[in-house]
Amino acid sequence: MPKALIIGAGIGGIATALRLNKKGYDVLVLEANGYPGGKLHASTIEGYRFDLGPSLFTMPHFVDELYELHGRNPLEYFQYHRKQTICNYFWEDGTRFSAKADKKTFIEQATRAFDEPEDHLRAYLQGNEKKFELTKGLFLEKSLHKIGTYLSSGTIKALIQLGALDINASLDQINQKSFKNQKLVQLFNRYATYNGSSPYKTPGIMSMIPHLEMHYGTFYPKGGMHRISLSLYELALRQGIQFRFQKKVTKIQVEERTAVGVHTETEKYQADIVVSNMDVFPTYKYLLKDQKHPKKILAQERSSSALIFYWGIAGQFDVLDLHNIFFSEDYQKEFHSIFETKTLYGDPTVYINITSKEDPADAPDQSENWFVMINAPGNYGQDWEVLKYVARNNIINKLNRILKVDLEKMIKVEHILDPMGIENSTSSYRGALYGAASNNKMAAFLRHPNFSPRIKNLYFTGGSVHPGGGIPLCLLSAKIVGEMVPKV
Repeated sequence: MPKALIIGAGIGGIATALRLNKKGYDVLVLEANGYPGGKLHASTIEGYRFDLGPSLFTMPHFVDELYELHGRNPLEYFQYHRKQTICNYFWEDGTRFSAKADKKTFIEQATRAFDEPEDHLRAYLQGNEKKFELTKGLFLEKSLHKIGTYLSSGTIKALIQLGALDINASLDQINQKSFKNQKLVQLFNRYATYNGSSPYKTPGIMSMIPHLEMHYGTFYPKGGMHRISLSLYELALRQGIQFRFQKKVTKIQVEERTAVGVHTETEKYQADIVVSNMDVFPTYKYLLKDQKHPKKILAQERSSSALIFYWGIAGQFDVLDLHNIFFSEDYQKEFHSIFETKTLYGDPTVYINITSKEDPADAPDQSENWFVMINAPGNYGQDWEVLKYVARNNIINKLNRILKVDLEKMIKVEHILDPMGIENSTSSYRGALYGAASNNKMAAFLRHPNFSPRIKNLYFTGGSVHPGGGIPLCLLSAKIVGEMVPKV
């Protein structure tokens, strides 16, 4: 039986392992950390459970698909429920808006809340759906780096209607043309952060993201986000896939332009197929030192990172839900700080995720577990101790103003994760959450392909390569790799 070796047990690596196992490979996964899941990890501190990484779950059918691929009923192993509310939004002037998942309800309520004509909202959402339908076969489901992708009827149809994709304008410009109310513009601009980009730079095609959220829904997995990676890890074990933890790969062995195995600090492993689920930048820098590097791809601007405060809160807030956003007063200045001056903005947009709203056991009685995140630049050598201190005060002051509380007195547990910590624990270059940013119209085409054009039998999966970051796209990258690797 031919051997496949996967570097990294992030969700992309686990999903790729499952797909290669189905194709007849003997699969071994080597992971530097002592646990599976990569960024999808969790921790419990004094009775407060926190998901440490991604907090938004959409398109769960990509997880179900992996169970079905192996002839198993996903409901027996992994459960989730659909949220009726996408997110609660807050502004400094007291405006609040609860965005409902049902498209009709969202349009009706947004029309009233933002004094925006109903037909503007309906046309915008219909345009977003059209963008997705035109491009999903090109940008999401296939490799952009194989000529066959461009010969399909779907690609030709998308190219004919190129103007409808809004790739020559920024997301903000498209939203400004679509709406009069600046709060509604800001609400839709924030979807640029789903791939770690700036709404003032990323192309307007990214307006398809709210369509995905409304059409496919947002969900909460029973047991928290960590259950997504854990359940797939458990499925992989049942399928006979081997995992070895605390095994840091130091080199991909290449002979005659063919990947033939890997080295760890103490051992060598032979393989017929090698797949890196490690961030593509350190894969080349550390594991392929003696190979030619794709300099243009690796030199791309990195996506944003995050500064996260995990707070155990003694108290409960009825106005908050699972997902909550407290907007900055000047969104454009915030993104200028992140991407241009590489620092934190003094009035950051604050995201709060509270899983105890869905599972009360995630926090002690009459308490809540707050995952408090602000967008941050990557790690460029800033003084993160100073930045964390200032940001903490700014966040608390902002939440005190809007929620009318004294939050400091309610924080009973605290853990902090900064871009430097993200970089160290996940090997994500500069702590970027999504690999390269999507701050120009060619970004999708400049992401590293899911295969090596120069080295045979070497493949790449995960958020730093095509089609991008986030749980659904990582799962799609695994599917693309699975389709590329020959069946045994």
